[in-house]
Amino acid sequence: MKSTDSTFDYIIVGAGTAGCVLANRLSADKSVSVLLLEAGGMDDYAWIHIPVGYLYCIDNPRTDWRYRTEPDPGLNGRSLIYPRGKVLGGSSSINGMIYMRGQQRDYDGWAAAGNPGWSWDDVLPLFKKSENHWSLDNAYGASEREAAERARFHGHGGEWRVEKQRLHWELLDTFRDAAVACGIPRVDDFNRGENFGCGYFEVNQKRGVRWNASKAFLHPIIKGRHERRNLVLVTEANEVKLTFDGRRCSGVSFVQRGVAHQVTARADTILCAGSVGSPAILQRAGIGAPEHLASAGVETRHALPGVGENLQDHLQLRLAFKLENARTLNTIANKWHGKVGMALRYMLLQSGPMAMAPSQLGVFAKSTPGELTANLQYHVQPLSLDRFGEPLHAFDAFTASVCNLRPASRGSVRIASPDAWAAPKIALNYLQHEIDKRVAADSIRLTRRIVSQEVMRRYRPIEFLPGPAYQTEEELWQAAGEVGTTIFHPVGTCKMGPSSDPQAVVDAELRVHGIERLRVVDSAIMPVITSGNTASPTIMIAEKAAELMRAKR
Repeated sequence: MKSTDSTFDYIIVGAGTAGCVLANRLSADKSVSVLLLEAGGMDDYAWIHIPVGYLYCIDNPRTDWRYRTEPDPGLNGRSLIYPRGKVLGGSSSINGMIYMRGQQRDYDGWAAAGNPGWSWDDVLPLFKKSENHWSLDNAYGASEREAAERARFHGHGGEWRVEKQRLHWELLDTFRDAAVACGIPRVDDFNRGENFGCGYFEVNQKRGVRWNASKAFLHPIIKGRHERRNLVLVTEANEVKLTFDGRRCSGVSFVQRGVAHQVTARADTILCAGSVGSPAILQRAGIGAPEHLASAGVETRHALPGVGENLQDHLQLRLAFKLENARTLNTIANKWHGKVGMALRYMLLQSGPMAMAPSQLGVFAKSTPGELTANLQYHVQPLSLDRFGEPLHAFDAFTASVCNLRPASRGSVRIASPDAWAAPKIALNYLQHEIDKRVAADSIRLTRRIVSQEVMRRYRPIEFLPGPAYQTEEELWQAAGEVGTTIFHPVGTCKMGPSSDPQAVVDAELRVHGIERLRVVDSAIMPVITSGNTASPTIMIAEKAAELMRAKR
């Protein structure tokens, strides 16, 4: 920025998944000015755009905030790497690229909890608005009847590209057959409101290249012939602090490359810093639970006890099996000629293992027959490793990661000091609730049942994580704590709900309770986590917020 003092209609803090969408939609009105602040840098790192590059972006200081969780009793005292995107596009620049909306019951539940306008019927048009779905491309040769059916649930011409994956694995096809043998039907579309079934995930890619939120919504309008002069993007904007005029948020101050700036918002200041960043900014401004603020050395400006609470995430249990007679990425990637072949295939065709999303095959299942809808999600991968960032195993194996879609346990995000550079304390409290323990044990049993099907026997699978020694209910809880890890879906820390809800932070228009002209627009506002990957629901949240703000204006 050229001056130390500026005024804009809207100030957006965070150019991540939600911030990119919101900046695009608000700046479409040429009569308003928009400032978009991003603490990270530009998304010009090559590994962001090559799908397999997520392995090199996670825990990389160039692209990741590199958070660590508090030691978790449910994980037998382990602390986890907790990636959050620190780059234009936010976590959409380092995530698994899976396109998933969740279930109709998720959004109908939000609406029933006192959030009018958030039911499935309300949000489905918003998903379709931003979507550019492969099945409606003429180039893919979809029949007229098929295209019409797809058009009921999918959009075309939006910015958020959704494509089929560009490779299949015989092993994963066989696992899918084994799931069918266990009563889980084949499906080709997980995004029609009910996702029970098994099939290959659709991904946010464009011809084998990652399609992040910045590439979709921001780059076209910050340069070139579609550049919008009413939108100002500032990267490396750190130490962001909210400023106030009484109970009204007046804007923010921040530091960029050692220079202090203060900016004012005529309309709204909007936090899009994610489920870790947004509550931390509120707490540093003195908005939160007084006892937590006091312990961090912050004076209470506005008591709002729900800030930073209600943290939810999908805990994935990573079961792994050694194989015979199988082709997996383990042995391909561990041979020099395999690596060369992968590189050449990607360079020439943008296909092959380097175009892979981290997970290819999805299975949505029920932990017990009594579940009304699927409450488990599998991410099945033709590879195995001890943990992300470490080498693949030298033997052929596959991983069947399974997560509880509707965890009952709740965690928190709480600042430890007023220092904007100090990482907040992230307590996930996995497996704290008895329901979560029971679902974890049931999900391990179901995984073993799928792998034991006749169709899988040609591979002679042998479980080595967690291992067949774990059999009783208590032993399976112990196993879940040993092999469980985050699937990178933190939500809920600025819960949406009516003022009568003591844990609610924002109302149904995403306005912070008790503070004027301040909103939160990102995954933090989810009252309850969605039944699947959370990136595209976050885009929908930003679409909804933009409509609300433009309607008000």
